[in-house]
Amino acid sequence: QVQLVESGGGLVQAGGSLRLSCAASGRTFSSYAMGWFRQAPGKEREFVAGIRRSGGIIAYADSVKGRFTISRDNAKNTVYLQMDSLKPEDTAVYYCGADYSALLHTMPSFYDYWGQGTQVTVSS
Repeated sequence: QVQLVESGGGLVQAGGSLRLSCAASGRTFSSYAMGWFRQAPGKEREFVAGIRRSGGIIAYADSVKGRFTISRDNAKNTVYLQMDSLKPEDTAVYYCGADYSALLHTMPSFYDYWGQGTQVTVSS
C-alpha cells in the first residue's frame, strides 16, 4: 500500500512558477514509476510528466515540454514537478500517481495509487 500526498499548488499569474511535491508513504517508493497528471473541469485526466523508478527515463506531454521538470528523490520518498512559464491553460487539479512497473506509462489506468490532488490556477 502506498499513500500519496500532493502539495504546492496555488494561484499564480501567467508566466509565474510553482513547484509541486508528492510525498509517498512506505519503504518501496523506489519500486514505483511516478507520474503527474492533471484534470481540468469537464475534461479527462491527462498525462503531464512521468519518471521511471531510478529516474533514468523521463517523459513529458508536448504541451509542457520545455516548461515543466519532473524529478524524484528516492531517499525522501518524494517526486517533484517544477512548473515554469505557466499559462492559463495549465489551470487544473494536479495529481501524482504511482505505478508498480519497470516501465513508464502515460495512461492513468496503469497507475495503482493516486493522491488527493492539488489545485493550480493560473490567471491571465
